[in-house]
Amino acid sequence: MNLHHLPKPARQAAFALALLAVLPFSAQAQDAGKALGGLFQSLIRPNQPAQPAPAQPNTASGLAGALLGASLTPGGQQAAQGGDLFKLLSQSLDQIDEPREIQIGQQLAAVLLGSKPLYPDVALQRYINQLGRWISLQSSRPDLPWTFAILDDPGFNAFATPGGYVFVTKGLIDRVADEGELAGILAHEITHVTAKHHLIALNKSARAGLLTQVIGSQLKNDLGGMVSQQLLALGRNMYTKGLDQQDEFDADRTGVALATRAGFDPYGLVAVLQQLRTAAPDDALFALSLSTHPPAQTRLNQLELAMGTRLDAYAGQPSVTVAQRISGTNRRPTAQAPAKQAPAKKTN
Repeated sequence: MNLHHLPKPARQAAFALALLAVLPFSAQAQDAGKALGGLFQSLIRPNQPAQPAPAQPNTASGLAGALLGASLTPGGQQAAQGGDLFKLLSQSLDQIDEPREIQIGQQLAAVLLGSKPLYPDVALQRYINQLGRWISLQSSRPDLPWTFAILDDPGFNAFATPGGYVFVTKGLIDRVADEGELAGILAHEITHVTAKHHLIALNKSARAGLLTQVIGSQLKNDLGGMVSQQLLALGRNMYTKGLDQQDEFDADRTGVALATRAGFDPYGLVAVLQQLRTAAPDDALFALSLSTHPPAQTRLNQLELAMGTRLDAYAGQPSVTVAQRISGTNRRPTAQAPAKQAPAKKTN
């Protein structure tokens, strides 16, 4: 694969794709900082200069156990944890250090796993973890215990919890055109975690007195542990209502920069938003995603303002589908995808 004729940004991105295709994850972690040097922080902070920037289970239930680990095993200590975490959320965000943030994320991951089971395909689960972890290494919080999983659900959705837990649905996997689009979605969700968007939203709701009438009660979850009823209700409310619009715009803008830094086409997320823009509001497969996010056209407009043409040198990366990547038929991408177009300006 001759990269010397490409401009430097395109060479960097192509090199990162090659790393993802052929290196084991440990080597990816070691070389993450070397593979791509620059992140367009002007996308994240306008008017700022750019700066450089598990054992595999065999069943769906085993995947769930490995995903959340001992934090959801039976026992009095875990039974009390849910209520304690809710009380912590009700106080000050400054008191929530990283270990407690991860505990809250584990509890909320249990909420999501209680809603939908994990998709029982070990190879696909391994792939989403390799891809997600590679992208997370380029983020501002690479040392979180990042865990990625696919929920057995036909809808087009993605979720994240504090501490580094990211979920996508099988329906989303089936509908993305290529790995670049999936990378854009994962980078969006990773940004929610690194910016603590969910943690801040939970803190606001808890401090506002939401659900204080059920303080102290507990619910048993499907994995054998205990989750406080109020934390469970807070999580369900957040995932059905969605985050603030500005949080979503920030996750789009920073996610595009993050995906680009990881070596993927910056227009991957743009292509996803263009697909969402054409989805019918009454389509059950897209209903939750559409209802919990700003209108897709508004998100496209915001991205156009942030991106301009600054990432065009990174566009048009080789297109690899998820099926090709998993089957190993395209370990080194060779098929050149047409460059995705910048979001069109809204017309009156």
